[in-house]
This record gives sequence, C-alpha cells and structure tokens, in this order.
Amino acid sequence: MKILYTFIICFVAGIGAGLGTGFAGMSAAAVISPMLITFLHMEPYDAVGIALASDVLASAVSAYTYGKNKNLDIKNGVPMMLAVLVFTVVGSFVSSLVPGSTMGSFSVIMTLLLGIKFILKPVMTTRETMDAVDPKKRLLRSVLCGAGIGFICGFIGAGGGMMMLLILTSVLGFELKTAVGTSVFIMTFTAFTGAVSHFSIGGAPDVLSLIFCIASTLLWARIAARFANRATPATLNRATGVVLVILGALILSVHMLS
Repeated sequence: MKILYTFIICFVAGIGAGLGTGFAGMSAAAVISPMLITFLHMEPYDAVGIALASDVLASAVSAYTYGKNKNLDIKNGVPMMLAVLVFTVVGSFVSSLVPGSTMGSFSVIMTLLLGIKFILKPVMTTRETMDAVDPKKRLLRSVLCGAGIGFICGFIGAGGGMMMLLILTSVLGFELKTAVGTSVFIMTFTAFTGAVSHFSIGGAPDVLSLIFCIASTLLWARIAARFANRATPATLNRATGVVLVILGALILSVHMLS
C-alpha cells in the first residue's frame, strides 16, 4: 500500500511538473517539492533533489521537441544559461549573509500572475518581429537578464523558469514557442547542475520516489511539448495561461496544507 501511495503522489506531482515544463518551461521543483514534502513527509533537501533530477530529462526532451520544430534559440540561450549559473552562485552567497527572506511564496504568486497575463494579454510576437531585433543587442540583453534571473534564483531559491519565460517574452521580444524552447534548454543544464550538487552533498534520495517522479514528469512534459509545438499562438497562450493558473492554485493549496 505504501508503494502504491508513493506512486500516486509522484504520478500526480509529475503531471503538474511535466505540463508546466512542456508548456511554459516551468521548473519541476515548483510542483514536485511541495507535493513530496506535504504528502510523503520527505525532507525538503531530498525533495528538491528529486525535483531537480526529474527536471533534467523532462526539460531535455521538451528542448529536443521545440528544437526539432525550430522553436529554440541556442545562440542566445547559451550565454543566458552561463550567466544564470554564475549569478545563482552569487545570489546564494549573498543570501547566506542576510536574515531569512519572507519571499518564500514568490514562485507561487508569479506562476498565478503569469498565467493570468497569458490569458488576458497573450504574447503574439511573430518570428519575423523577433528576428528583426539586432543580434548583438539581444545577446547583451540575454547576458544581463540571465545575471538578474540567476541572482534572484540564488537569493530566493525559486522562480527561475517563470522569470526566464517572462524575460524572454516581455524584455527580449521572443515569440512564445521559442521562449519556452529556449527556457527548457537552459533549465536542462541548470537542473542537472543542481541535482548533482544535491545528491553529492545529501546522498542518494528515496529510489522509488525518484523513479516515479522522473517517469511521470518525462511522460507529461513530452505530451505537453508536442501539443504546444502544434498549437496556434492564440491556443498556446490560452493553454499556457490555464496550466499556470491551475498549477499556481495547486501549489498554493499544498503550501497551505503543509
């Protein structure tokens, strides 16, 4: 019975994490961590490690799907990724020097607001408009925005995927599919770095929970990414918005239970 209960919790967590990753480049940690902590009474450090490990394959398969459909900008994705990684470390160091932050619900609120934003004010930037931006200017903005995202993620500990999607669409003028594709590409490497770090420091997590979460997240991320790449911009905006609002409400409910 315990194995069945663990499977159900991990499968449900994987549905939310996979849909969030495939549709919006959202970090699996935002969904899986609170679910495992609340319902399986797992240590937070172990839960985050499992969530990050689940993120790696889900983000990788999503990035592959978006790239296959030419909805991935590696040229600007790599510099942003390097800036995110470096400044996440900087943000973590600065965070250790200041009193505990009261911004624990930052990621949840951002998920809800971003979902509402996509429903009410969809991103309708075309590929032509996106390509018209000066490449050097976009590259500089990618590095600067990556540094800001990394610092905030390291300082607060959450919200990376959501911030990347917001920055890519609102600041860098990316078309929505390319923004999500680039976001999951970056998240593949950041999640891998985080997972290796967690397991190196904290040791191996519960193997069954790890396998169940990885499998479920991978399955649903693949389904979401395939749907997203076939959808029209208007449909994708609405679908992304609805998924984010539902996930935000779900995570908020789980936080209230814990």
